[in-house]
Amino acid sequence: MILPQLTHLASICAKSGVTQAVLSPGSRCAPISLAFIRHPEIHCRTIPDERSAAFIAMGMAQQLQKPVVLVCTSGSAALNYAPAIAEAFYQQIPLLVLTADRPPEWIDQWDGQTIRQENLYGQHVKESFTFPDEAQLPDKLWHAKRIVKEALVLSKSLPMGPVHINIPVREPFYPLPEEKYAFEVTDLEPPLEIQTGLSTFGEEAIQKIRAQLVKYRKILLLPGQQRPNRAIKTLLADIIRKQQAVLVTDVISNQVQEGAIIHHDFFIKDPETQKEMAPELVISFGKSILSKAMKQFLRKSQATHWHVQPAGRVPDPFQKLGQIIRVHPEYFLEYFSNEQGPADPVFIQSWSQKNEALQNGIQGLLEKQAFGELLALKRVLARLPPFGKVHLANSLAVRNVNRLGLPEKDLEIICNRGTSGIDGSSSTAVGCTFTTKENVTLITGDMAFFYDRNAFWHQYQLTNLRVVLFNNHGGGIFRMIEGPAEQPELEEYFETHQKLSAKHLAAEMGFEYRLVRDTAALEECLETFFQKSLHPKIVEIESSSESNTRTLKMLHESIQKFLTDRNL
Repeated sequence: MILPQLTHLASICAKSGVTQAVLSPGSRCAPISLAFIRHPEIHCRTIPDERSAAFIAMGMAQQLQKPVVLVCTSGSAALNYAPAIAEAFYQQIPLLVLTADRPPEWIDQWDGQTIRQENLYGQHVKESFTFPDEAQLPDKLWHAKRIVKEALVLSKSLPMGPVHINIPVREPFYPLPEEKYAFEVTDLEPPLEIQTGLSTFGEEAIQKIRAQLVKYRKILLLPGQQRPNRAIKTLLADIIRKQQAVLVTDVISNQVQEGAIIHHDFFIKDPETQKEMAPELVISFGKSILSKAMKQFLRKSQATHWHVQPAGRVPDPFQKLGQIIRVHPEYFLEYFSNEQGPADPVFIQSWSQKNEALQNGIQGLLEKQAFGELLALKRVLARLPPFGKVHLANSLAVRNVNRLGLPEKDLEIICNRGTSGIDGSSSTAVGCTFTTKENVTLITGDMAFFYDRNAFWHQYQLTNLRVVLFNNHGGGIFRMIEGPAEQPELEEYFETHQKLSAKHLAAEMGFEYRLVRDTAALEECLETFFQKSLHPKIVEIESSSESNTRTLKMLHESIQKFLTDRNL
């Protein structure tokens, strides 16, 4: 039997601009899935593993900047969505999560695939709704339509995020052959309007900010994780040129450019450096930053912190938050560029001299090191296509790219820094490939890659995907963290020793595959690695965890000597 509330559900989604749905197979969810599968304006994909499915949907929504629908059956299937939902919540990515459920009278009655699904995702969704389990009464059908429209509005309103609708479904689950979905619903109201919140300054706010800004001549601009924005990048370039502030960037900010400080992790911990480089005012925008050293530096400083964000809750990561400016960063930076005077020249120089020296010095120092993850990564970054998407897995991959810096190319850097887990890096990259014909490059470590191998367990082509896999056969990052590295239990309880190779996965999933263990083999592989092909490609770069740790330690020591020799 076709349920009218589910026909309305799919129709309202389509009318509200939803074009993509990711489904996982199941019987209880069959009526929901069929409503989307049979809707002519919605493209559906089926992903068997719900954890991968949710990250794939998130990767799609991240690029599309509009909700992608997720559908799964009842019971533990819905729990597998949780990691991606938490990531989407903190990254402010819109998802419409639809979980099929048993009727309420069968909860806690030992019925199969039945758990307590109401408010299943707790505080990691913007809202959780329960759908009517029947729609024979007009008010029930009205209520169902109202829930869908409100859920879509919430997911798209700033800050965007996931919204959950739990849908009790009664048998029979499947329509009869003669039944048709009536998607052209005559009483379908238009979607609710959304206020974007991208307002400009009022005159009173301008006067207040102008009066405060004149007090500061040591200003640090700190963009957090965000998508590329050419207008913001141009404004920041103008601010750098006028020497109005210091711009400090991580790779995940997508605001790296000439004049920006990118090598701060190598010198920000030095106590003497901290004195001369201490800001009076920090102005941040975007989401989280990657650098732990920068967070600690700012927490110890006496700086005031302003955050620019049009809507939503604002965290206080530096314990210095003094003002929230409720406008889009572009408007604020335009005002700042037009109104602010030059910064303290000594302050500007103290940051720029160290950064410029390291930009010229790190590459030469690295070439003197043995082949391993850092040297191989440097070669890979140099060969990246001039434009496209680059996904960085958490743990060492994103940190090593941040250490080395990126070449000047039109690339979007993507990383799951909402919760910073390794569990969905590959799946998120796969979702991205479904939204673009550009190259999508995933740079990942062995733990993240093998943990999320079901990202590739489906029937869809990924011809534009390139995977750069650094395999040191264990959790090598724990050798580089002072706490676990000093413990006698390191090898057994912190590192995860594994003998896996991507060769077998590549054969199973239809990837082109190369294994490299030295610079010559890597360079040969990279000659054609990013060229178009009928199949996705994996290059597996094998190295030793112990050797990589020694290389990083020697690099840090060489850099400190390099700076000391130049009185920096």
